[in-house]
Amino acid sequence: MTASDTAGFETPGSPDTSGHYALGHPAIGPRPLARTRSFTRRGGRMPRTHQAAWDRHAEQVVLDVPLAHGDTSTVVDPAYRLDVEQVFGRRAPLVVEVGSGAGDALVVAATARPDWDFLAFEVWRPGIGHALAKMEQATGGPLSNVRVVEADAQVALRTLLEPGSAHEVWTFFPDPWPKARHHKRRIVSRDFADTVLRLLAPDGVWRLATDWQDYAEAMRQVLDAHEGLRLVSTDRAPLRPVTRFERRGVEEGRSITDLAYARA
Repeated sequence: MTASDTAGFETPGSPDTSGHYALGHPAIGPRPLARTRSFTRRGGRMPRTHQAAWDRHAEQVVLDVPLAHGDTSTVVDPAYRLDVEQVFGRRAPLVVEVGSGAGDALVVAATARPDWDFLAFEVWRPGIGHALAKMEQATGGPLSNVRVVEADAQVALRTLLEPGSAHEVWTFFPDPWPKARHHKRRIVSRDFADTVLRLLAPDGVWRLATDWQDYAEAMRQVLDAHEGLRLVSTDRAPLRPVTRFERRGVEEGRSITDLAYARA
């Protein structure tokens, strides 16, 4: 964790914000605290091939959005709004992926559906580099219908996009935080469900997957109780590929749960 990840907004007459503050951010504060994050930001070193793909394609694919606390922050400036049509140069169904990891689902889906646009959020830069390398391997270069934001989706999605702009939202294999004392860090919560509901178009769908049974049960408990959502499927998401992490989970005896929710 860096100081800039937890430092707050400075406002005229405000106290020193060098500590754990979130002053002035409509999605976090105002109150002095270190926000509870759903991720651990892992090391930033990439294999040479992934770094090379980053150097060649990041300028086109990774969006340069203003960050609240400087270049090492994961919080997008809440005053900034993303013009999706301008970014992609067209109007098309938008898929928002929360935590794209190494880009397995992102690359497969964007290749299969060139008529859809994909906006992925990922805080792990080596994962983004890996995704760019996969795009290059699959198609010879970056995919024109993919953009990535290197930021915390849990916070950014409250303010970055217009309401009703997402055809689908994906939350595939989020960090399960298996220890009971860490369950508060799980991204699927009532508050995040409110955020996703705001983003979904009238016919939109939120697709989730996990290989942790207790997390699947917790997801059902939270989302089934949400008056704005209804469960519409437990089938595998149509565009979700089988990854090596999923295969490893199955080999270790964990079952895979897929869920899809629409507006109630």
